[in-house]
Amino acid sequence: MQKIIKAKKNFYIGVLLILISGCVTNTSQNGIKDKTGVSDIATDNRFGVVIMAHGGRDKWNKGVLDVVEPLKVNYDVEVAFGMADAVSIQKSVDKLESRGVNQIAVIRMYVSGESWYERTEQILGISQGAPVRPAVKDRKSPAHHGHSMEFWKLESDSRFVMSQQGLSEATEMNEVLYFRAKQLSKDARNEDLLILAHGPGDDEENERWIKNITLRASDIKNKMSFNLVKIETLREDWSGKRPAAEKRIRRFVQDAINNNRTAIVIPYRVQGFGPYAKVLKDLDYKSNETGLVPHENVTQWLENQIKNLRNHFN
Repeated sequence: MQKIIKAKKNFYIGVLLILISGCVTNTSQNGIKDKTGVSDIATDNRFGVVIMAHGGRDKWNKGVLDVVEPLKVNYDVEVAFGMADAVSIQKSVDKLESRGVNQIAVIRMYVSGESWYERTEQILGISQGAPVRPAVKDRKSPAHHGHSMEFWKLESDSRFVMSQQGLSEATEMNEVLYFRAKQLSKDARNEDLLILAHGPGDDEENERWIKNITLRASDIKNKMSFNLVKIETLREDWSGKRPAAEKRIRRFVQDAINNNRTAIVIPYRVQGFGPYAKVLKDLDYKSNETGLVPHENVTQWLENQIKNLRNHFN
């Protein structure tokens, strides 16, 4: 496999320019355009933000923390790693409340807005369904891939509002994909581009993943001339779905090789390359193995979500 190794593109400088300039116009989730900048943000120590992210090894977590860090200039923010884990969310809420916060926007930094949606609503008490927090001696810790996944209603008097949009539905990610493609492409007409994502188990939901990520690739299709652009999901946590997905993914890369074209693989993941190197073992392709972070547009998306959610408290 041919890897492209690159230095970070002045990541913090780019993010800070966006946050400080006060003259960059962005489209928020509800379609309203607004200006982003320090001057527009009124400090309010009653308002805080919990950003939920999957979490992983140190490098994975650092990637998320790096794109969150610039937001702390204007907002009181905590990150809750895990897959809608009541323990990590409670810890983040407790930290905010200890600083006087009682209005909390919860942003789910997942690829799909459908991921853990109802579960998180119940944990926050927005909807019913979560049990009372058990005593420590009675608590069990179900886990998924080593992550705690406790499920109970938070102990909190704060008001909560929760994001609906995921990164696959975020127009801000169009530029991220385009930037990654430009980094890797040398001769687009002789290159086949594969954008590869995790994917869910449900077939209809999986189609929504593919549809949304296809929309995120619109800048690539409009501005570049790849021979082929394909969106695939590995369905990596579902043994009944994954083998067929692996075959399709490997076939796409092998077809490029057979036709003397270069296969380029871009992961549509929050961070990193996941299991894709193993799936593509012994095949020749190009990838910098970089997910959506680091990129200033991820920070911008988070801020757009914060501003939209904050309006619910006004």
